[in-house]
Amino acid sequence: MDSQALARLAENIKAWGKALGFQQVGICDVDLSKHEVYLQNWLDKGFAGDMHYMHEHGMKRARPTELLAGTVRAISVRMDYLPPNAQFARTLKNKNKAYISRYALGRDYHKLLRSRLKQLGEKIKLECNDLSYRPFVDSAPVLEHALAEKAGIGWTGKHSLTLNKEAGSWFFLGELLVNIPLPIDKSAEDHCGNCTACLTICPTQAIVEPYLVDARRCISYLTIEQKGPIPIEFRTLIGNRIYGCDDCQLICPWNRFAQITAEKDFQPRKNLISQDLLALFSWDEHTFLKLTEGSAIRRIGFERWQRNIAVGLGNAPYSALIIAALTQARSNASELVQEHIDWAMGQQQAKAKQHTNDLPRQTERLIRSIEKGLVRDA
Repeated sequence: MDSQALARLAENIKAWGKALGFQQVGICDVDLSKHEVYLQNWLDKGFAGDMHYMHEHGMKRARPTELLAGTVRAISVRMDYLPPNAQFARTLKNKNKAYISRYALGRDYHKLLRSRLKQLGEKIKLECNDLSYRPFVDSAPVLEHALAEKAGIGWTGKHSLTLNKEAGSWFFLGELLVNIPLPIDKSAEDHCGNCTACLTICPTQAIVEPYLVDARRCISYLTIEQKGPIPIEFRTLIGNRIYGCDDCQLICPWNRFAQITAEKDFQPRKNLISQDLLALFSWDEHTFLKLTEGSAIRRIGFERWQRNIAVGLGNAPYSALIIAALTQARSNASELVQEHIDWAMGQQQAKAKQHTNDLPRQTERLIRSIEKGLVRDA
């Protein structure tokens, strides 16, 4: 194909992508060599934690040609997932409610985006018989944020997520590696400026410096990727976040411009959004598997689900109901979950003691208020 034909094909690809539900489509080359030193330093610092696959794949993440021989371009796509009436802050502030990261409240995005990318690849193949392509959605070692930046989708923010001036960061990314030399788009420029809101708001200070995240401290890592016990030093900081964390996105000023999704599959499930911690803790494994079918949450399994909720219950305000629920669940729980139940019990018992100690003072204040009221009435 000559340059004009390739330019026309690139325009068609963007139109087809939008027809398939992608809000933005960009094209870039696949030279990510400048990212290799940063990736290696991140791995050397141990910031990947227990994500051993990061080490196993090594520099393959920065070398797309090792994933698909002959690759010369990456088609990067954006799909918004922010639903109306998200109620982020309301759930986060109510410590009796379970906070689940916004991306996980609807259908698992991996399958949806991958299917659409495959459809896009097949459309391109109808125009270009020699096309070789491979779709990626968090499913293989790809530096998706670096590719998105090169393709003009957005810049990499100080929290390491991709930001877009018209869409904030509430969107999923996907890539289609291809072997045809399509014209490339202008890379995105950084617009974070002097803002450090995401670094300041992070509950565990996981963003150790701009553009550098220690996954071992990140609540998303701790509640999703961490397979063993959650380190004690982070448990109170997790609060009621039982699956992931959105704090760095919630505080980001660019998310004032986030777009509402029209994708029905990303609408939050009623049994997951703004639910009481106790209600979710009462699920047995069968209920968990049934109600998380088709959800990204299912990948952590029932044991880690219970572990996370136990931590949330420990951080909740004192409640005799919570103590009773923890006590009842302990006998049938795994060793991992029992450890977190014991910690949560300790937290609740300490609050119960404080609650008892506060009663005389509360009663005295109440009496004084009544007496002042009676004096004024007289």
